[in-house]
Amino acid sequence: MSIELLSAFIAFAFVSSITPGPNNLMLMASGANFGFRRSIPHMLGIGIGFTFMIVLVGAGLMTLFDLYPVSYTILKTGSVIYLLWLAWKIANASQPGTGKAGGTPMTFLQAAAFQWVNPKAWAMALTAISVYAPSRSMSAVLLVAAIFGMVNLPSVSVWTILGQKIRVILTNPTRLRSFNVTMALLLVATLFPVIYG
Repeated sequence: MSIELLSAFIAFAFVSSITPGPNNLMLMASGANFGFRRSIPHMLGIGIGFTFMIVLVGAGLMTLFDLYPVSYTILKTGSVIYLLWLAWKIANASQPGTGKAGGTPMTFLQAAAFQWVNPKAWAMALTAISVYAPSRSMSAVLLVAAIFGMVNLPSVSVWTILGQKIRVILTNPTRLRSFNVTMALLLVATLFPVIYG
């Protein structure tokens, strides 16, 4: 990969990782509801899970999608249903320590598994491999995955920190509930390009 292409890829990885999407909105909600420390497994699950996803996409999943186009429809449907369920969970999250449903942050494994139904993650992974590792050689795929991993984790952490900073104004249960409902609605809004795109 040339220096110019590498620079363009790093910029792509940064912009696609730092902009709003399901992962970042959920991390902001997690930071606000549970704080930075309790959201670390969620952040690591995203960073490591997405990096692993890129490797698998580059190693052959793109070929599978090319052979069976209906798999795109299945993936899209499953993603929409799962994101709607997550939005409902976020909207109904209770304050930490109340013992109600929704009072725990996402685990490492849940966040890693979420990448497989996250439409933005799929778009990022497919674009990264198509544009920056078109040969799909294992060395090119691993380079793309490694760079994305290094750029993604710090980028998504910013959203958790932002949520944690907002936490000080969310001490009132009504404000916290309004914040959670807003985050849920924004998460649902991320589905419009998937459904109508």
